[in-house]
Amino acid sequence: MDELDRRLIGLLAENARLPVTTLAGKLGIARTTVQTRLERLENSGVIAGYTLRLGAAESETRIRATVLLQLDPRSAPAVVQYLRKITQVERAITSSGRFDLLLQVAARSTARLDEILDEIGGIKGVRSSESLIHLSAKINRTP
Repeated sequence: MDELDRRLIGLLAENARLPVTTLAGKLGIARTTVQTRLERLENSGVIAGYTLRLGAAESETRIRATVLLQLDPRSAPAVVQYLRKITQVERAITSSGRFDLLLQVAARSTARLDEILDEIGGIKGVRSSESLIHLSAKINRTP
């Protein structure tokens, strides 16, 4: 991956819906060059896909929490399989240290969030959980 690829990815990170012709114009290269580079980046796995990013109006209507889970030994695969069914679980990340799994959960109300946290805590193999409710973002560099 060279500097031109990084610039292309930067433009797509800002707006993945930019047409190839617009990308070519911003980069000062031919449209066919952009198309070829996009195909190469996709085929090599550098670009895994294109996604929807909610705007502030929708995102602000959700209450988010980080949920830290301690699991029984060897229960992680079953717990993750169960978590996949809970659509409000936006992200699940394995971690080292005191907690085995870190979740990001989003709900439309505190009551719904409470129900989801109870459900997560009741999953077979979850030894303990700790929840941290997100209040406001001071730095947000995620796309």
